[in-house]
Amino acid sequence: MSSSNLRAAQPGRRRWARVLVSTVAVIALVVACVAGWIVYQNTYDLREEHVTIAGVTQPLRGVLALPKHGTGPFGLVVFVHGDGPKDATGETFYRPMWESFAAAGYASLSWDKPGINAAPGDWLDQSMDDRAAETQAAISWARTRPDIDPARIGLWGASQAGWVIPKVAARDPQLQFMIAVSPAINWLQQGRFNTVTELDEQGADPTEIHAALTRRETTLALLRRNASFAEVEAAGVTGMTARRWRFIQKNYTADATADLSQVRIPVLLILADHDINVDIADTERTYRAVLTEPRQLRVDHYSDARHSLVRKTIEDSTAKSYLVAIAAPRQLFAEGFLDAQANFVREGRPTR
Repeated sequence: MSSSNLRAAQPGRRRWARVLVSTVAVIALVVACVAGWIVYQNTYDLREEHVTIAGVTQPLRGVLALPKHGTGPFGLVVFVHGDGPKDATGETFYRPMWESFAAAGYASLSWDKPGINAAPGDWLDQSMDDRAAETQAAISWARTRPDIDPARIGLWGASQAGWVIPKVAARDPQLQFMIAVSPAINWLQQGRFNTVTELDEQGADPTEIHAALTRRETTLALLRRNASFAEVEAAGVTGMTARRWRFIQKNYTADATADLSQVRIPVLLILADHDINVDIADTERTYRAVLTEPRQLRVDHYSDARHSLVRKTIEDSTAKSYLVAIAAPRQLFAEGFLDAQANFVREGRPTR
């Protein structure tokens, strides 16, 4: 290229360089804004304190989430996990709820299940009675804290906690309320419902559902005769581990009815209309039948919600679930769910 042509080309190159620099700057600004938004959305008006609780058989490693301002004493919501290897935050799922309770003047207490995050013990060794005793130990610990008002302590429990929190509420008359989210009544009935409903939603035909129920009866027969895990494997039961088999053996006869009948405190029952894990009709029928004190029970239904009270329109899409969980975690839940719980503890009794 001649020197004159080179000089003529240089202004064009400079323009392209300026465009490139401007584009990079815009991209960097967008990335910074997105990152800032995500940080903002995942920052909560809370003070989280890591605590160690003297449990029944081993210490519990927990988180006490306090309102961001003030010294208390605050009311307290004690969180009881559902099934699975849950950490104290419910894999951060609890934080939007903790924040809404904090706005109502309540702290929240939760702990790692035994064996999670190097906590001592193994949650698969626990019966529902063990879990209830563990929860009672946490409540006793909380009552010694000067920043917690012992006269304003209640329970929150989801799913499997439906066999735990009624036990605790029946045994502790000082508790003030109970929030039950998607609880089942009878372990065996719930398991059958889940098997059929999940297969039906997947489009299984009657033959496939019948085969699944036949396999389930095989497993139940093994449970009833207290079969060893070696016998379970020999019978061709799949998707099972020795530890999980031991856990089911301890708990498969669980039924919440008797404990519920002894509960005398206000109860908020929260049900999701698209729950395929729990038969919500059976749950609501039983709660209404046994909780007969005037204005004791409030039942909230959420029409666009799955078992976890995440919006169905979000949970049914893996990509949408991931994006919303990162960018707008408070929007995961069914509309009104966070506010309804906060209002319930603030009011201290059912209002419907």
